[in-house]
Amino acid sequence: MLDNIKTWFSKQWKAFKKFISDDNNSTWVVPIIAVLMGFLLGVFIMLVTGRDPLDIFRALLRATAGIDVSFIGTGKDIFNARYVGEFFVFSMPVILTGLSVAFAFRTGLFNIGAEGQLMMGSFGAVMIGVLLELPLIIHLPLVVFTGALFGGLWGFIPGFLKAKFNVHEVVVTIMMNYAALFTTNYLYKQLPGSDNIRTVDVAPTASFASEFLSDLTNNSRFHWGIIVVILAVIAFWLIIDKTIFGFELKSAGFNKHASKYAGMKVERNIILSMVISGAFAGLAGVLLAVGTFNYGRVLPGAEGIGFDGIAVALVGGTTAIGSVFAGLLFGGLKAAQPLMQARGIPRDIASIIIASIVLFVAMQAGIKQFLNRFKVKEEE
Repeated sequence: MLDNIKTWFSKQWKAFKKFISDDNNSTWVVPIIAVLMGFLLGVFIMLVTGRDPLDIFRALLRATAGIDVSFIGTGKDIFNARYVGEFFVFSMPVILTGLSVAFAFRTGLFNIGAEGQLMMGSFGAVMIGVLLELPLIIHLPLVVFTGALFGGLWGFIPGFLKAKFNVHEVVVTIMMNYAALFTTNYLYKQLPGSDNIRTVDVAPTASFASEFLSDLTNNSRFHWGIIVVILAVIAFWLIIDKTIFGFELKSAGFNKHASKYAGMKVERNIILSMVISGAFAGLAGVLLAVGTFNYGRVLPGAEGIGFDGIAVALVGGTTAIGSVFAGLLFGGLKAAQPLMQARGIPRDIASIIIASIVLFVAMQAGIKQFLNRFKVKEEE
């Protein structure tokens, strides 16, 4: 009996080693290992600082699933749908900025400017939402289109400079983040009824706010922007993986000389890549402006949602579905930060976990090398 159990475990262990060392599975095995190592580091820090590491997971469970395990056996309701709604509110913009950065990565470009493109998208949406009075069926699509357009135009500038003058897009997009912050802050104050903190509310016909979704999630801010996220994920997948247009964008970014030799319009494709990448980030700004807040905000500094998109794209393997899961992970960590603070855990712990995950993802070559040791032993 004991020998049979040992044999069974030995077979399972060999199958597990073969699975994790298979190159075909490395696209998602490596990010999962990076995420686990990030959490392990967070647990280690909690232990060193004398705190209960389980508090991290209790806060995460409550923030993402709405379940408070501390209420078990107390007679109180352990489930609160409001946390689930707020979890999606945090996750949706991060998923879109992740798509923005991932799109640029897949086309051979590095878009650090998602933060600025998000700000411009927010302003475009608020401007249309405040200045125009139109029927809902026209107003809301126009708000979404304008936000994507403003984000895309902000991405056009580094794309144009890259294509025409070979100016590196990293330098340009970093500087344009600051330009976007101060430009939008100035423009918000010029809208009628605005003060030094915020604009007036956008028209109800320009808002994603939903009484139905709010009631469904116990008065959370969950809104119809989820439809935009789903459509954006599908659009990303179709363009990058299923169209000749997407193939040409990727080809122009990775080898422009070969692409030009093959008759492709390289300069146009580089510009379009940055425009589409900026449009995804602009949509994230739309969701914040007319979904989460319903007014424009004069910001003292960058919120970091665009920069989070870099981490989301890396953890998600620069794929559409990967960005969704990574965005949900990072959205959950952000939603859990206030709950961690309520348990006496510094919110910096969540930031450390996020940074650790990105660090371990950046070390994916080392993780693959480690996993290959299992393959070598297996072959022996």
